[in-house]
Amino acid sequence: MATISQLNQFPCKTTPNLPSRTPFSPTSPSSVKTTRPTTTPGSSRLLVAKDALKVRPVFLARAATDDGQGPEEDGPAVAVVDKVEEEEEKPKEVVEIENLKRQLVDSFYGTDRGLSASSETRAEIVELITQLEAKNPNPAPTDALTLLNAKWILAYTSFAGLFPLLSRGSSLSLVKVEEISQTIDSESFTVQNSVQFAGPLATTSISTNAKFEVRSPKRVQIKFEEGIIGTPQLTDSIVLPENVEFFGQSIDLTPIKGLLTSVQDTASTVARTISSQPPLKFSISNSNAESWLLTTYLDDELRISRGDGGSVFVLIKEGSPLLTP
Repeated sequence: MATISQLNQFPCKTTPNLPSRTPFSPTSPSSVKTTRPTTTPGSSRLLVAKDALKVRPVFLARAATDDGQGPEEDGPAVAVVDKVEEEEEKPKEVVEIENLKRQLVDSFYGTDRGLSASSETRAEIVELITQLEAKNPNPAPTDALTLLNAKWILAYTSFAGLFPLLSRGSSLSLVKVEEISQTIDSESFTVQNSVQFAGPLATTSISTNAKFEVRSPKRVQIKFEEGIIGTPQLTDSIVLPENVEFFGQSIDLTPIKGLLTSVQDTASTVARTISSQPPLKFSISNSNAESWLLTTYLDDELRISRGDGGSVFVLIKEGSPLLTP
């Protein structure tokens, strides 16, 4: 990360003593005429440095008289300087990175995490990813495990292995892939990949737990250990869409919505019963249970990783403003 230099380390310049007959002139007496300022009793002089970079407003205040009628004529004047708080400008590099990240996230719109991205959109995304990787603020991500320690939401991928899952969810209008995430615990060196499904009657998830080992400043080796099928969580109320596509025909579901009222109590009872059951776990011990992951960009809200096979993953940390359209 780039550091910000201390603000109090400014060079000081000492002004030499000038001749007494030209106390306010930085040049020779022959080149500039000086006029002696006139003063009146009780007034104060305001001296402004010739080379001042900024002029701040100065207010003169006088003490009020005992009867509260106004300021004393001959009272001492007190100079009150208004302190101007200047907002520190962000470094150019930081601004460029923020702009690139926003452009990258905007390019994901309508791509369904990369499933329906056109070739032109993919080319644009690849270009933005390349530019961000060149400006990576953490060139050794495995040395910054505290940044990796979070839940990361998948925003885009070119991994073809996920496309059948995404396309299956999109083809079933009543069931959709709600979220794909990766949770990293840097203290226990564990990774959990999770896919959440949502439907009108229930939500459920399928997860895999794995251990990882640091193999280089950018690369980690992942070994999957077990899979988990989450317990379906039934909704208390059944929600149906207005219509559903079935073999190319649009079916209006509005007439049958009134029939669902009688089954609301039954659905609630079933939901409580099923939700109390533990999730189903199974071990993973086949030859495809290992993989590696290369982190090519990492900051406190965005992560870009590349897998074995050239696939790319763009993930956004949970709670980041980048997740908000």
